Amino acid sequence: MAGKALNKANLLTLGADVLADLLLESVKGDAARQRRVRMALVAEQGPETIAADVRKRFAQVRRGRSFISRKAQKTLAKELSDLTQLIETGIAPDAPDLAFDLLWAQLQLAASIHERTDDSWGTIGDAMRDAMEAIARLAPSMTKDPKGLAEDVFDAISVDGYGAFDHAVHAVAEALGDVGLAHLKLKSEAARSAPLTESDLILYAFITDPAQREDRARVARDRTVEMILQDVADLQGDVDAWLARYTPEQLTFHTIAPEAATRLLAAGRAEEALGLVEGALPNDHWFDTADLDEAHFACLEALGRKDDLRNALWARFETRLCPDALRRHLKLLPDFEDIEAEDAARQHVLAFPVIDAALAYCLQVQDMSLASQLVLSRHAEIDGEAYDILTPLADALVATHPLAAVLLWRSMIDFSLTKARSGRYGHAARHLASCTSVDMAIPDYGVHPIHEEYLNRLKTNHARKASFWERVADVV
Repeated sequence: MAGKALNKANLLTLGADVLADLLLESVKGDAARQRRVRMALVAEQGPETIAADVRKRFAQVRRGRSFISRKAQKTLAKELSDLTQLIETGIAPDAPDLAFDLLWAQLQLAASIHERTDDSWGTIGDAMRDAMEAIARLAPSMTKDPKGLAEDVFDAISVDGYGAFDHAVHAVAEALGDVGLAHLKLKSEAARSAPLTESDLILYAFITDPAQREDRARVARDRTVEMILQDVADLQGDVDAWLARYTPEQLTFHTIAPEAATRLLAAGRAEEALGLVEGALPNDHWFDTADLDEAHFACLEALGRKDDLRNALWARFETRLCPDALRRHLKLLPDFEDIEAEDAARQHVLAFPVIDAALAYCLQVQDMSLASQLVLSRHAEIDGEAYDILTPLADALVATHPLAAVLLWRSMIDFSLTKARSGRYGHAARHLASCTSVDMAIPDYGVHPIHEEYLNRLKTNHARKASFWERVADVV
């Protein structure tokens, strides 16, 4: 039976009484939806009223003891995100300190929630990050005592076992100000040199050897303190204090050196940054250290070493077929030299040892002429298992270079059948149908067998693969 569409405009015509009855009926027996409706009802009643209801809900979550299923976990995460939005919109404009207290309390729920759920999907973690981001947005309007806030931050991070407060220092930086950051630094340095407490040791009570227990506890405590001190040094612009957290060897790690160089550059110490980066650059090209390369480029640019920068950009293109590096290299060349460099780059791609990488480059820059030339000249090297590259590249080639597209489809078909990958037979059948559909658009197959010959060869070599031929029949 035809009727009005279920949309907001049509629902409003029903009137408040009818809508209220429908809403009550829809939330009956659904505690989560009932809570959302109650929160909506208190949203207009002022910060204190909203805060009382939010605290009541937090207490219920804190008292929970049963395991939270995947479905219930998603529902809870949605509720937490809704509460964050309610606090930020309904409380923060008039009472930012109160809003902070509530969001901070929400973050403190993380431990009790994680202890009774499997957050492999990061659902709860995402909700907690939303709360921390909301704190960062309201921090500039907070009026809390900076030293007291620093104490709260230190205490929260010290007992945080699930990462909910990892970004707390940066989030409340504006509220801490110079006074709060200085106090947080002093407290952290004092904690690092203080004897271990019972609360430090209790987490490692399972270790029977007292010396080992103390070592583990000290390492864990010092790691937390170092994290706080690094954040403080970062916010205070104290590059040397930040660098001092690492050994000279650690500063050569490709995971640390780029960040260290960025800080040195921001402090106007480009020569030091370059020396650090050059000490970290790998001697081989097994791993792609993109961040380290970017830091290297930034150092050379800051020092005005244009020739070295051009060479470094070209070196990255040569080894990684990085389109961005090539574009930047070309922009730094004098007029007319860029055309010659572009031709050299194309020849380099055509001869690149790893053909999968060369094909991926062509797909990334959408150079179908180069891709076709590469496929036609080196089709025997193509790995038909690389379907994540070959499938979209064939689709991009088919309109203007149908023969190259067919050769890619054939590579995937041959791989699936030769290796008896029955799970890919459906895809292979569709690829074969695509070959058939573009056959008339290819006047000359050159050295490659025409479609009819290729099809007959498949029938001869793979006649017993009945499941494949059944799929072929289905897509014809």
